[in-house]
Amino acid sequence: MYRFHQKEIDAQPGEKEKLDLLCELNVMEQVANVCHTTIVQNAWKSGQELAVHGWIYRVSDGILRDLNVCTTGIHEIPSIQRIA
Repeated sequence: MYRFHQKEIDAQPGEKEKLDLLCELNVMEQVANVCHTTIVQNAWKSGQELAVHGWIYRVSDGILRDLNVCTTGIHEIPSIQRIA
């Protein structure tokens, strides 16, 4: 993850901010990974309502944050990543 976002991460002022951003980027990537699974895609294809959200919890402050990453259907992922 770091290698894809190195400039953005390195631009953060401190180590805590860098780590927080890296964790947030990881959650966003995991949302995409979950959406690429056959289980999720088959659920969408069969008409089931399903949303995959990206949230992160910081132990340091106890706050659950919505990263505003939400995928609700197969039409929201690139066609190359759709399962036939």
